[in-house]
Amino acid sequence: MPHISQAAQALPPSGIRKFFDLVASTEGVISLGVGEPDFFTPWALREAAIYSIEKGRTTYTSNYGLLELRERIAGHIFDHYQVEYDPAEEILATVGVSEGMDLAMRVILNPGDEVLVPQPCYVSYEPCVFMAGGVPVGIPTSPAEQFLPTLAQLEGALSRRTKAILLGYPSNPTGAIMPRKRIEEIVAFAQKHDLYLISDEIYDRLTYDGTHTCVSSVPGAKERTILLNGFSKAYAMTGWRLGYACAPRDVLAAMVKIHSYTIISAPIMAQRAGIEALKSGEPAVREMFDHYNRRRRLIVAGLSDIGLECHLPQGAFYAFPEIEVTGLTSEEFAEKLLFEEKVAVVPGTAFGMGGEGHVRCSYATSIDKIETALVRMRRFVDKYRDARTSHSTLARTVAGAAR
Repeated sequence: MPHISQAAQALPPSGIRKFFDLVASTEGVISLGVGEPDFFTPWALREAAIYSIEKGRTTYTSNYGLLELRERIAGHIFDHYQVEYDPAEEILATVGVSEGMDLAMRVILNPGDEVLVPQPCYVSYEPCVFMAGGVPVGIPTSPAEQFLPTLAQLEGALSRRTKAILLGYPSNPTGAIMPRKRIEEIVAFAQKHDLYLISDEIYDRLTYDGTHTCVSSVPGAKERTILLNGFSKAYAMTGWRLGYACAPRDVLAAMVKIHSYTIISAPIMAQRAGIEALKSGEPAVREMFDHYNRRRRLIVAGLSDIGLECHLPQGAFYAFPEIEVTGLTSEEFAEKLLFEEKVAVVPGTAFGMGGEGHVRCSYATSIDKIETALVRMRRFVDKYRDARTSHSTLARTVAGAAR
């Protein structure tokens, strides 16, 4: 039997999926691991899809997607960010942001081209670069810098093969947002070095502190930006797999070519639900936002009280506490917490450079579950902190006796 490709063999398994599999095989777990809203898709959106099926509207659409959907996406972006996109030639309906990311990489990268990727970041960023023949270049960020890359870091990572910068803000897993001033600096950097900007803004509507800046709204950015967004997070539509890409005409045309051969079109029922989301979904978005905001403050206060230092996330629905006090690695912490206290979190190492010493806790779950999880985590952290303290005391005693 022939071997599978070297590229497929080299691709690491998802660090998130590993823990999802462990959770699925363990009873009584409270999961703070899943990056998915715990709300049902609003009824009007579901009804639009059901109506589409009842009327027999179950065909392919244009490769670009339904024109009405693209028109509403264009209106949505203009209303929120004052950026104009031509719905006929600059917007593509995709199967989630994941497909949009894959298409973006495939159309801009030649073998060996490099993409600067601030980390910690979403688990699929580096693999998407790699699968397109590119080379991901990690830019480590830290809590001291609010998990944002600095211009000095970007300059230091730049090479003659650099083709693009990949940004994902609000951030999964850190909850960081990027202030407009920093985006303006990065846009100027991209202009200076003639780089593409790929911006994953799937959490744009979940920005609590400050204001989200759409990258393509910055002067000089639109002509070099591939903007990715979708319906999964703000509208609780993860399983519908509906996203969109906005890009300059030539870039989008190339994306559509690949899309037409691999996907053909996003599911028409999901597109109908997306149209309804942009027509009537705003009250539901605001209601879910308010719930996330309350949970955000609860989980960060609880983690900090336990002794796990945690900056207040400004966007998305993740907390990213430091776990140094336990003396455990991220992997050890996540595995032991799961088996000993039945609380699931994701080790920070799943998200690349800068993730060690952290775990990701999703607060897209009920307040009751968050409160119970915090009680269990306190017990767990106290146990390992006490063990670490006892070990340190013993080591000092032994060292003193030896002297």
